[in-house]
Amino acid sequence: MALTSDKLPRFIAAMQRVYAFPTESTSSSWAPPPASAGHRGRYLWTDAFGVLNFLTLHRVTAQPLYLNHAKSLVTAVHSTLGRTRDLSSYLPGASASNPLAGGLRIGKENATGPDGDGQYHHYLTLWMFALNRLSVTSGEKQYNDQAISLAKAIHPHFMYNRSSSRPRMYWKMSMDLKEPLVRSEGNLDPVDGYVIFRLLQKTDGEDSSVLAEEIQQYKRIVDTKWKNYTSSDALDLGMTLWTAHWEDEVWAQGLVDRAERDIEDFWESAHFRRSTSQRLAFRDFGLALGIKCGLSTRDQKKWTERADSVLKAWEESGLVPESRADHTAGINAEEDLRPISMVMYAAALIPGGDIRTSAWRVEDDWLCGSVKRGLWAKFHAFC
Repeated sequence: MALTSDKLPRFIAAMQRVYAFPTESTSSSWAPPPASAGHRGRYLWTDAFGVLNFLTLHRVTAQPLYLNHAKSLVTAVHSTLGRTRDLSSYLPGASASNPLAGGLRIGKENATGPDGDGQYHHYLTLWMFALNRLSVTSGEKQYNDQAISLAKAIHPHFMYNRSSSRPRMYWKMSMDLKEPLVRSEGNLDPVDGYVIFRLLQKTDGEDSSVLAEEIQQYKRIVDTKWKNYTSSDALDLGMTLWTAHWEDEVWAQGLVDRAERDIEDFWESAHFRRSTSQRLAFRDFGLALGIKCGLSTRDQKKWTERADSVLKAWEESGLVPESRADHTAGINAEEDLRPISMVMYAAALIPGGDIRTSAWRVEDDWLCGSVKRGLWAKFHAFC
């Protein structure tokens, strides 16, 4: 997958639609503006990808301001979603010295109801990953420490029967983590927990056992759950590939096999024959991201072409990288869906911060003359 010169402008254009950030250093610091969706302008899933995309920009341009943008976005999320909805206090259990000990709210617009605010395990683990990548990129241990603090705080609320041979998990908890709002177990939640908690612990130090107990509890679920995996949902399939590609264990390769099988079936289904106005863009972008991360070593030409075809369809619809007035993207161009669509499009276009191993290469004339092949060594180390 060559990182061609036309990708970066599209990547930046999509991100600008959400965050309106400076691309050159200024004397004043940048504060993330409220997005058009999310309570008080912040939504945890969207902003997690926002952080990762800023880290990608930092790595491929070698501009420090993008690293600072990532840090500013982290601060904005913690000061909003780490507090009660009226922002009067930290979430229960958290404090100024441990601001993530109460978890992080989703950022749903409604306080209650079937689509009300609360906490999702898969959003929280994605945020932990973003903090971990920020820690690795910046060399600042505090961000991985924050992720570990968040992991410790939320784990006993989402997982129950933890001492049994097969623990169970809730999919959604209340904002204060006191009661489950959705009692069923997410398809990927145990896998996300196992993979991300292991990543946090490894970053903490080679001999660290800071999350050993939690990791073993997740592992007892994963050992049985992966064998029955199946899905027909674009985003679920994509995130399954993304999560599993971070591990080399037998179960992870088995999960990738099953996801690849289901994607083959999905590709032959009616999904991609439907108009873009009848699909959700961010779910398609999640699939493209997962394919680039998880299947890049398997028939690379076929899978790269398929992932790129997903992005091209949405570009031609007029949704991304900027929404055209004559778009054919239906509800995807509405204000409440635009932020999540834009950040996930950018991540699928250049999955720098989201991919474990990479075949990206930087060409001498890829950007302006200040970018040489020496930058690739930095970028490859990040992946």
